[in-house]
Amino acid sequence: MRRTLSAAVLGAASLVVTGLVGLAPHADADPSPTGLLHSQRVCASRTPLGEATCHAEKLVDAAGRAPQLSAPPSTGLTPSGLQDAYGLTGLSSGGATVAIIDAYGYDNLEADLATYRSEFGLPACTTASGCLTIMDQTGGSNLPRMDVGWAQEQALDVDAVSAACPDCKIVVVQAKSASFANLGTAVQTAASLPGVVAISNSYGGSDAPDSTYGAYYDHPGIAVTASTGDNGYQGGSYPASSSYVTAVGGTSLVQASGTTRGWSESVWDGAGSGCSQNTALAAAAGYDTGCSGRAMADVAAAADPSEGGLAVYYPSSRRASTWGQFGGTSESAPIIASVYALSGDTSGYANAKPYAHPELLNDVTSGSNGTCSTAQLCTARTGWDGPTGLGTPNGVGAF
Repeated sequence: MRRTLSAAVLGAASLVVTGLVGLAPHADADPSPTGLLHSQRVCASRTPLGEATCHAEKLVDAAGRAPQLSAPPSTGLTPSGLQDAYGLTGLSSGGATVAIIDAYGYDNLEADLATYRSEFGLPACTTASGCLTIMDQTGGSNLPRMDVGWAQEQALDVDAVSAACPDCKIVVVQAKSASFANLGTAVQTAASLPGVVAISNSYGGSDAPDSTYGAYYDHPGIAVTASTGDNGYQGGSYPASSSYVTAVGGTSLVQASGTTRGWSESVWDGAGSGCSQNTALAAAAGYDTGCSGRAMADVAAAADPSEGGLAVYYPSSRRASTWGQFGGTSESAPIIASVYALSGDTSGYANAKPYAHPELLNDVTSGSNGTCSTAQLCTARTGWDGPTGLGTPNGVGAF
């Protein structure tokens, strides 16, 4: 059962009540007391063959309405919290560029990002300064029409990069639709841009062969990350299942006072994992993945919307924006892309790097995302497992 979160702990002082009668759990979950929020996808859960869906989730009430907040939710992961949890505090990328690939437009992206960064005391990142660039899938200025769900995905992506790597430059490449052909074209555009060291893909579809789409994601020297999905153990999900990308799973992340790290992580039960038809990573040959082909994930980061969900300033409609709490493996993919940028070394195929130094990661050893005949594909253990791969960042040494 997905976790629910009390509305009260979201920061009652900042909650603007807009006709909400009460808060209840997810309709698909077991009955729970009222007064709880649950996570909801911001994009369609199913897509036609050849198309992808975004993997962002936000906290909403039983009617699917998100609380309108005038300040970040008190339970949301902040930049300082994220950096502390993953050993990133004080690190600099030297102005490296992280590219974000999404579908459709987002009319107020720059203004909303400015609100987020100002709230948390991060340096401004504007188009005028060259820190932020927004382009269409071929590198032009003919931006696609806005889709509110995908725009919310983009808000999560740019805020996650800002939180993990405040000095990173950000390029957002907006595909004109969610087809793999258009998203893949956007990836190729991003890879051709000077200064881009990492490309984050917070979307996915059913498993697909690299022989069909792999050319879009084959960019040695650039760390290409992709979300493994939010459906738990389901098998491969493309492009995370590509042999060319770093497949990023998800965790539940909570503060743990009295521990050396100060944080505790377990498998987020929605994190995607599985065994793909694509070629196994050569770097993973010494690991018992239980899969003769490409196993996902490789690494992981916070993804549970309730426990480790990022505080995000996002568009609630085409004209209005508000604060909320977001997760899904759409949160973890841009975090890992940012960690690669902070590492300063994305030579070769970046998905091989963590396998060379797993001891430099936080190993996640508890939790499960489903039931499977090959236990390590869905259940955490010491070393590699499907939902979290080799673990989560502990500084940048493994990247």
